[in-house]
Amino acid sequence: MGTSDILNVFQILIALVVIGAVVLQAKGAGLGNIFGGAGGDSYRTRRGIERTLFRGTIVLMLVFVGLSIAATQV
Repeated sequence: MGTSDILNVFQILIALVVIGAVVLQAKGAGLGNIFGGAGGDSYRTRRGIERTLFRGTIVLMLVFVGLSIAATQV
């Protein structure tokens, strides 16, 4: 297993975790808001676990992009 293979495995794992985080955020938003439905609470502040999940998703996406760039350099 070379460096490229290890990066690809980590990239797949991070992608699965990002998908899970996005699905959890979508569950909290309600089914109508997922498909563009009008919701009265679409401009509310994030608090507690919601904020942590949102920021964690951003960090995971940055890691994913970094891994993608690193995989193209190897």
